[in-house]
Amino acid sequence: MKTLENILNQSTFSKEDLVYLLGLKGEERSLLRKKSAEIKTNTVGNKVYFRGLIEYSNKCKKDCYYCGVRASNTHPSRYQLEDAEVLEAAKFAHENKFASLVIQSGERSDKAFVAKIEYLLQEIMKISNNELGITLSCGEQSLETYKRWKAAGARRYLLRIETSNRELYSKLHPNDTLHDFDERIAALGRLREAGYQVGTGVMIGLPFQTMEDLADDLLFFQKLDIDMAGMGPFIEHKETPLYPHRHDLMSLQERFDLSLNMVALLRIVMKDINIAATTAMQAIDPQGREKALFIGSNVIMPNLTPVKYREDYLLYEDKPCIDEEADECQNCLEARIHVAGGDIGYNEWGDSLHFAKRTKGE
Repeated sequence: MKTLENILNQSTFSKEDLVYLLGLKGEERSLLRKKSAEIKTNTVGNKVYFRGLIEYSNKCKKDCYYCGVRASNTHPSRYQLEDAEVLEAAKFAHENKFASLVIQSGERSDKAFVAKIEYLLQEIMKISNNELGITLSCGEQSLETYKRWKAAGARRYLLRIETSNRELYSKLHPNDTLHDFDERIAALGRLREAGYQVGTGVMIGLPFQTMEDLADDLLFFQKLDIDMAGMGPFIEHKETPLYPHRHDLMSLQERFDLSLNMVALLRIVMKDINIAATTAMQAIDPQGREKALFIGSNVIMPNLTPVKYREDYLLYEDKPCIDEEADECQNCLEARIHVAGGDIGYNEWGDSLHFAKRTKGE
């Protein structure tokens, strides 16, 4: 019979191995996280890269059952940042040596939106002397759109699958062509074809989700050969169809612990990718992002969105940092990184090592 140490030292992991490791508690869980921390240090080092986050718009055509800005929710005030507000945030990131931005929005693919993102990318490149590395998270688009945005300056793209289980996916979304599992997978393929560093991610602790589902998610990441990931605990939102299922969920603490196990395991099975310490971790545990950084994450996202918009970009309840100005958020995260034993990679894009290896010689 294999011991925990034997399993942790394997070069490949079966689904059964992953299910076992995800369920670890107590001292055995500490050994798992110690292993992932060692791999992080030895593979990607202790540098943590800032990605200044701009929550560009909460206008969304999708109606996902878990999301607070879903199209049919009438409570948020719908907004889209003015061009000047976006460029001011980009200027702050550039002047404060972040080197990278994330532009995130609700999912739209209309011509006006596509053109606006292209224009903003071009303007950000101008004001930063092409020195800002930009990640987009703007949903499913055509190959042509992905190529336009890439040509305008985008380097990375995050398109979260939320679950790689087709049946579970159908329970989280309306059953129509706008929420199609196969189209989501196809969009990830188009991103690869367009030349992006490709990222995806899942929610952990969803209703109806099993440990086997999460193990399959990790295997899905490997099969897709992703370059980066953003994932964290599912936190229910009272204005969504999933809210009535809150009584069937594991506790917030259990979701948090399981999320840390997922981060640790992803670092172990995909040693050289970029992994974000997501804000949802901090929504449950005040030191949530530090704990993620310590065991495996190497990217963190200071929020640069003007404060007046942040209450309308609540994807889930109790989102932290909605009242912090950009400089306050920066100072807070600097302190968190140092507490976690990391160094900040100022003036560095922090591109995925996995991407560099994967594309070498292409």
